[in-house]
Amino acid sequence: MSTASFPNANAASPRATLASRRVTDAPTRMFHWLFALSFLGAYLTADGERWRLLHVTLGYTMAGLLGFRVLYGLLGPRQAGLGLLWRKLTGAPAWLKSLTSASSWSGINWRQGQNLLMALAVFTLLVMVVPLTLSGYGTYNDWGDFLGGDWLEEVHEFFGEAFLVVVLAHLALIAALSLLRRKNQAAPMLTGRVDGAGPDLVKHNHAWLAALLLVAVLGYWAWEWQQSPNGLISAQSLSSLTSGQGRDRDHDDD
Repeated sequence: MSTASFPNANAASPRATLASRRVTDAPTRMFHWLFALSFLGAYLTADGERWRLLHVTLGYTMAGLLGFRVLYGLLGPRQAGLGLLWRKLTGAPAWLKSLTSASSWSGINWRQGQNLLMALAVFTLLVMVVPLTLSGYGTYNDWGDFLGGDWLEEVHEFFGEAFLVVVLAHLALIAALSLLRRKNQAAPMLTGRVDGAGPDLVKHNHAWLAALLLVAVLGYWAWEWQQSPNGLISAQSLSSLTSGQGRDRDHDDD
């Protein structure tokens, strides 16, 4: 039988067309989304005494997730290592020098610059968690009373707002790169994969560790809920939220 009977015999197979490579493992992605959700929840519950326990719990969660990320960055695979992030940052002086020595715009390695900005945003977020959570812990335990005034609470609010600014800048950078490269740059943090044939940069997905991290966070939340007499979210707070009067009443209480 001749190959002419099959007009698509030489065409790329669906498998080849849909080829992809794993570039981000499951624990890294799980950390990313739990970390993002914890900050979002903590920021939204920053005002009002009724949300204080939930706010504190989410702050503790961020600190615990940071501890996991540091350990995983030191002991995990190379692609998730903190050393890789640091090497990207140490390339900044050479890249900045190339801006002055390049004879034209086309001679500048813009992809390296984009990767440098992305690494800087991630590094800044990880570092800022330390003063953010420490000042929050100190505020919750009234450390500021030793020196008087609300200075520690103001420090906590400053880092909370600064953290939000870096998050928004990070999201704006991802959106800009997605438009420039005409490819969703956030997809690898959802699927762990990028389109294209070739070997996986991350050999093992370690889905079991991601599941263990999720169980640990949910278990901690459940434990905190059980320890709280009225739960982390009281029925009164939920009623106020659904009626759209929660924030106003909180300010009245103050």
